[in-house]
Parts: sequence; C-alpha cells; structure tokens
Amino acid sequence: MTEIAIKPPLPPFNEETAVQKARMAEDAWNRQDPERIALAYSEASVWRNRNEFLSGRAAIVEFLNRKWQRELDYRLIKEVWAFRGNRIAARFAYEWHDHEGRWFRSYGNENWLFDEQGLMVQRHASINDLAIAEHERLFHWPSGVRPSSHPGLTELGL
Repeated sequence: MTEIAIKPPLPPFNEETAVQKARMAEDAWNRQDPERIALAYSEASVWRNRNEFLSGRAAIVEFLNRKWQRELDYRLIKEVWAFRGNRIAARFAYEWHDHEGRWFRSYGNENWLFDEQGLMVQRHASINDLAIAEHERLFHWPSGVRPSSHPGLTELGL
C-alpha cells in the first residue's frame, strides 16, 4: 500500500493558511533543495514556468537544478495576492546574478491549485526579468530562508 503524502496546511484555505502555505513555499525555494521542494507537488504536478511546460516531480527536480546553476545567489520573497478554496494566487520577486556577475530582479505571478492532501497539482508562473545594478539590490540576507525581520514585497515598495 502506497503512503499518501500530506502537506498541511490543507485546503480550503483561509487568509492565515494561504499566507502560511506561501511562506512555506518561499522558505523551501530559498533553501534550494530541489528533491525536497518536489515533495510539495503531486507526482503528476503540471507546471508552466515562463515558456517551459513540465510534468511530474522528476521534471521539477531537473528544472530547479538547471535554474540554480544559472541563477546564482538567489533570494526570493512571495506574497499572497488572493485565495479561494484550493487555489492561491501569489506574487513574487527574486534577485540573482549570472555567471558574469550581472544582477537581476525577476518579478512574477503564480497561480497554484492544490489537491485535498495539500500537494500542488498545478503551478502557472509568469515572470519578467529586470537588470539591476548590484547597489540596487533589496534582498540582503545570508543564503537560505528569509529572516522574519526582513521586509516583504509590500514593505519594500515592490
């Protein structure tokens, strides 16, 4: 018998649980552990990320490994935009640099759909990149999870 993974908080979401789910996703992506991140998605999860279409955990792991090989010193902040039932819409920004040392801030929106176990079954992400100078960076914390004292997107004026 296969054990069913459960990833609380579970839908239907309220404001508190939607914010908690988004922060958990932010923290996981900031840890940059693709194998662990993939466990938050259903085995058949379907993604659209920019112009890439993915299906399944193995594809998610492969995608995230490629992403963080080219997006260095990655720092992400997510914020809930809206929620209802088993859906959450989030906005986000992340900062990173390439191998040539050029810095970027990437802005985006995600639409998430969850199953009854709290696993994400669909992720649709639209993302735009803005070249920034290093002195324009706003996300200043050591690699890993954003400290609770660091401002969020709204507080940063983003």
